[in-house]
Amino acid sequence: MADGLPSGLLEALVLKMHCVQSLPHLNGSLLPLLDPEVLQVHAPPFVSKESLSEPAERNFSQTQQQRFFIKKKNDRPGIKAGNPKEETTENVSVPKDLDLVALPQLCFPGGLQITKEQKDEQFHFLVFTDMFGNQSHGVVLQYYRSLYKSPQLYIAYAVCVISKHPYYNALKDCLSSLLFQLKICQMTDMEEQVREFSAKLALVPVPPPGQLYVMFTLRPLTIVLPSREDKYHPVIDLDLHLPLLCFKSRELLQIIACILTEQCMVFFSSDWAKLTLIVECLMLYIWPLHWQHPLVPILSQHMLDFVMAPTAFLMGCHISHYEDVAKLTDDLILIDIDEGTVSCSGCHHVDVPDTPQAAAQRFKRKGLQLHYDLEVVHQRICSNLNELRMQRKLWQHRLNLEIQNITLELIVNMFRDVSDYLNIEHRVFNTDEFLKTREPGDQPFYKKVLETHIFHSFLKERLNGKIDQFTQMELSSQTEDQNRSMDYSRRPTIKEIVSRNGSLDSGLSERLGSSLPDLDNMKHLSVLKQIILECIGTAVLPVKIFQLPEFPSPSNHPNILHYFGDLILQLNKVISAAPPQDSSLLARYLYLRGIINMLSSKRLDALSDFQDLYKTDIEIFPGELVKTLVDSLQNEEKVQAEKRSELKRLICQVKNNEKSEHGESDYHVKKFELPKSPMQLEEFVKCTQQSGIVRDMATSQRLFEALTVGGPMHIHPEMFRVFYNFWKQAEAEAQDIDLPAEVLERLDNSECVYKLSSSVKTSYGVGKIAMTQKKLFLLTTGRCEYVEITKFRDIEEVKISTASFPLLRIPSLKIKNSRRREIFEANLKSECELWNLMVKEMWAGRMMADNHKDPQYVQQALTNVLLMDAVVACLQTQKAVCAASKLSLVFISTVPMIIPRPTAEALKHKINPSQNMTNPQSVDVLLYTPGLDVDGNPKLWCALSCGKVVVFDAVSWSLNSLFFFCAQNCMMGLDQEQVWIGSQDSVIYIINTCSMLCHKQLTEHRGEVTDFVYSCSADGTVIIWDVPSLKVKRQFHLSCDRLQFIQVYNDALWCGKFVISLAKLSKTISLPGEVKTTSFSRVALLMEKRQIWTSFTDSAELCVWDSSDPVKPPKWVILPNCSGVTCMIRVKDQVWIGCSGGSGLSKVVGKIFVLDSESLMVEKELEAHEDTVQTLFSAEDRYILSGSAKRDGCGEDLCVGL
Repeated sequence: MADGLPSGLLEALVLKMHCVQSLPHLNGSLLPLLDPEVLQVHAPPFVSKESLSEPAERNFSQTQQQRFFIKKKNDRPGIKAGNPKEETTENVSVPKDLDLVALPQLCFPGGLQITKEQKDEQFHFLVFTDMFGNQSHGVVLQYYRSLYKSPQLYIAYAVCVISKHPYYNALKDCLSSLLFQLKICQMTDMEEQVREFSAKLALVPVPPPGQLYVMFTLRPLTIVLPSREDKYHPVIDLDLHLPLLCFKSRELLQIIACILTEQCMVFFSSDWAKLTLIVECLMLYIWPLHWQHPLVPILSQHMLDFVMAPTAFLMGCHISHYEDVAKLTDDLILIDIDEGTVSCSGCHHVDVPDTPQAAAQRFKRKGLQLHYDLEVVHQRICSNLNELRMQRKLWQHRLNLEIQNITLELIVNMFRDVSDYLNIEHRVFNTDEFLKTREPGDQPFYKKVLETHIFHSFLKERLNGKIDQFTQMELSSQTEDQNRSMDYSRRPTIKEIVSRNGSLDSGLSERLGSSLPDLDNMKHLSVLKQIILECIGTAVLPVKIFQLPEFPSPSNHPNILHYFGDLILQLNKVISAAPPQDSSLLARYLYLRGIINMLSSKRLDALSDFQDLYKTDIEIFPGELVKTLVDSLQNEEKVQAEKRSELKRLICQVKNNEKSEHGESDYHVKKFELPKSPMQLEEFVKCTQQSGIVRDMATSQRLFEALTVGGPMHIHPEMFRVFYNFWKQAEAEAQDIDLPAEVLERLDNSECVYKLSSSVKTSYGVGKIAMTQKKLFLLTTGRCEYVEITKFRDIEEVKISTASFPLLRIPSLKIKNSRRREIFEANLKSECELWNLMVKEMWAGRMMADNHKDPQYVQQALTNVLLMDAVVACLQTQKAVCAASKLSLVFISTVPMIIPRPTAEALKHKINPSQNMTNPQSVDVLLYTPGLDVDGNPKLWCALSCGKVVVFDAVSWSLNSLFFFCAQNCMMGLDQEQVWIGSQDSVIYIINTCSMLCHKQLTEHRGEVTDFVYSCSADGTVIIWDVPSLKVKRQFHLSCDRLQFIQVYNDALWCGKFVISLAKLSKTISLPGEVKTTSFSRVALLMEKRQIWTSFTDSAELCVWDSSDPVKPPKWVILPNCSGVTCMIRVKDQVWIGCSGGSGLSKVVGKIFVLDSESLMVEKELEAHEDTVQTLFSAEDRYILSGSAKRDGCGEDLCVGL
């Protein structure tokens, strides 16, 4: 259902039969087929125009565009019509997308025929798709009644209930309850019975995504509407195991392959009901991929020509039309549901590629109990009908969850590493490289799938950062090696080589370089992954059921308003009783109350309920519905909304979102293509990033310089093609490296072989020199033994020499190891200069990484080595090695500064939060959160200047999560379960540390949020929060230019230059007269020592105030070689100060001073950043984390042991 429409169960109800007056004269036993006609159409709203108090209510209540169906009252069967010449008509509003011409045929797909005996009732199901791809769903009940003029003959009536939601089982139950009434009512009462039934369904609200179901009673049945699992997932209200009962695994995988490759498919069955249900189950099997072509599960006999459509389609026919359809055209995939077979028209076999072998082997059906009778054979028989039905639904719900998990695992295993070949910034997918990494036997499948609309839509969702269950399962099923920092060289690790060679039954793909894990037997997962698996596993989630009041009778306007009033009172009770910590459940109740307030024309109350979703669960906020609601506000309501600050902000936000939607750029996915014209630097950088060769701009610029040495300052397309081919050839060769078990045992699991030389003579024997990220070793010829040459950190000298032979002088490479006496020598001949450059590069990278405690230098050196190899192979000139040296860390002018000894002793580790980003980013805010329990690792949160928040595992330092917000000013961990992030868009974002999702927002601030404890914003607003309910306990405003920080001590609240007791403003600390700056930049409180430390952004001076007498002149501290203080924190009895400025003797711009609070003297002066230190954070008083601006590209984090 579109978000902009009221969230009701019923869209329309149509009653059909054949017009009795037009029946031919019946003589003989042959009963003719009749043309069904529409008798009644009922669509909400079911209140008369006269009963509405104002036109605006009618306009909003019926947001769907309507057209009118005119029915002749004297044509109604079963009613004595009086004078047939006096015809009267009645207008009935009909939803515009309802096709009253085709609908009668779909309600009687086998034709309408008079019978001589009464037949049993039958149900079948329909799917309607409009030109925009929006779907409606129908459930049809056929039942028989005797003819008024011929009681010995029977004719079928059809009642079709249409909804925007696929509630097949629920609507079938509703029609079953109606059937009880229709069987006992007179013909004269039938229309009123159907109208009342329609009016009741229109009063049923559809529950929002989550754990709240809605229950209502249509006597004698109690009916439950399940909710969607999340906002991305469709409603599941059908039996997902039906295809498993009809098809074996081989045929089922064949059908899934046909769907994913967008074949022309026709399903057949003798039972009309099976067609739609089987097709809908299959659509859920391929989720989150979506069928993008015509879908008509039921074709009547008058619609068989649809199967000749020139596009891909999915349709269904009665089994009696099988032979006729097969003859219409070739290349149709014919699926017989009754027999469980798949065939192709015009040939004996189905020419559709099989699903990938590794994923197919993981596709499981074992352990599933598909027969309910076997499940309950040992249980008692329930005497209550509704209890028996609920027991059956609970079993079906559990089975559906298991099937969803199995089919989702199948899709994840097919497309698990698609994101590795996506360039999000340029919206490019590298199709060719993705195909090269597939198994040869799987490539026909992927070649077809990659060209489909289904896959293109899937890629767009990945590029747009969609976090659905596919993403969660993909992340949760990654191994530790896959969770490490991304290595875009795509070399297999030793562990992956061992797994690849160890077993062919493990479902491994040799070219994927990663295993497809058995999700049922995963171990050693983090707490986050365990929670995700529990949510998508087979366990039944806790669900609350909300019981609707009894429906009003009759359904007139006063009764409906009274019903809505009772429903709101009932919701008020459950909202009051809901525990504050269960904000997710509270959000669902608020959503329902907002819907009911909206339908009651209480628009401001509805907006207030939807506004509260920001504090409880923003994921279910109905954006389009709220926009429609805002547009419907009357002038008086707009004036009232302006007086309520929360509604005023919501309305402004809706309008701003509408403007931003109009300015959205193209969201299409592009394929990577090699350039066709010469490229200047800017085009070259873009091309290398799109191709996946290099991600960061600085390396791309150096590569451009290397390829243009001694030539024009542009890259010819042919040169780039040759370079690209050499790069990809080296990747492919690395994938095919096969090392003997004896060698694999000597290497670490995380090592990768990046380069192999040709066979050469060395001082250790004849063989090939191999390079990993840690060492050089020799693979000897013959027995292929492992001989270690040296670790890079042990190298003492590398130089080129010559080996003398009679009449020959062969270039050789000599490597001196600090741990060995002998010097290793290899006669590398023409490869000597390149290997000399590469070994020196890895040596330099290793030494920089050790000196700076920063492993990114090794990764950068590896990237440079691989680029050097490709550059030399591409240029093939005498100056090729000289050109490749442009890439070397040894020769780059931006080699980092030498770290002073005091800093080196304190420095523990450095990481790069800007990894995998195009440009380096400043680190604006840091936060450390401890682990949840013994199995949960602590996390490091880094807010970057681009608006991203990156989260690292603080044990392995691997990237854990990534969030996108506006630029952030502050972060705070709360109760180990929440992280609050204050941003420049005046919103406080709340992230759940278990699910790592942002489901809540606080929007009370009007300026950018600058600090926490309570919270403050730049406009001077201070808010004190009740954390469990997220309600404002108190709020006040300070008159200041910019309020940047806030701290609490005892009963005093320190805000900028103000000291506020919890009751009133008590003190104001003024700037000293001799200070030229306008405000303090940072404040640190040491109240035990009666000290208040203040600093200034544009001054090296500190003021230390006496907290007991703030009017007293402060003590002054001057920091050496400092131009301004940017951050300051207290750590035990010390004050740590981050600043900008350097000594002039090094490249240091950012410095950290450690001052003793007693003597006010500098104890340590630390220099580890090449730009201004932006932020400091104390992690449990054990480590200090520091982040810098972006000159050094890192926002390096400085960890200091205390």
